[in-house]
Amino acid sequence: MRWLPFQLNPDLPESGISRAEYLQRKFGTPNRSYAHVAAAGRTVGIAFAFDKIHIQPNTINAHRLMHYADQQGRQDEAAEALFRAYFIEGAKLTDIGTLADIGAHAGLDRSALADYLANDADRELVQTADIKARSDGIQGVPFFMFNRKVGVSGAQEPEVLLQAMLQAVGEPGDL
Repeated sequence: MRWLPFQLNPDLPESGISRAEYLQRKFGTPNRSYAHVAAAGRTVGIAFAFDKIHIQPNTINAHRLMHYADQQGRQDEAAEALFRAYFIEGAKLTDIGTLADIGAHAGLDRSALADYLANDADRELVQTADIKARSDGIQGVPFFMFNRKVGVSGAQEPEVLLQAMLQAVGEPGDL
């Protein structure tokens, strides 16, 4: 499995914007409820804390962290650490120090990661991958690609994902 770059809001300033402003722009209200997502999370032991998110980030540097982690063989750990930091702790993902701390929680060398994030290393590579995803028709997350053949967009039931996997490897299914 690989995590590939796709920014939900690539046009946000690198410092991000206030979450309330973002929600107002996107949904017409600064008080968008994510109660249904929080309830679904609780059923699987995830304590989403959307009220702790105060900055809607531009995620270019978070994606650079993921690329760096991939090079170190720690991409899954970095993804878990990023999701936990943002959705449970409300971490400011636009802050290089915060991203370096998140990487350290994923088993990366904090100092080396901070140095990497402090310059433009791989920025263009990540932006190009994001643009490619868009040109391939990806419009949101999550998006799953199986065996480079079958794509599934959005949160899906396990049965839907299994059927896509079977289709991707050419096995018969109930599609």
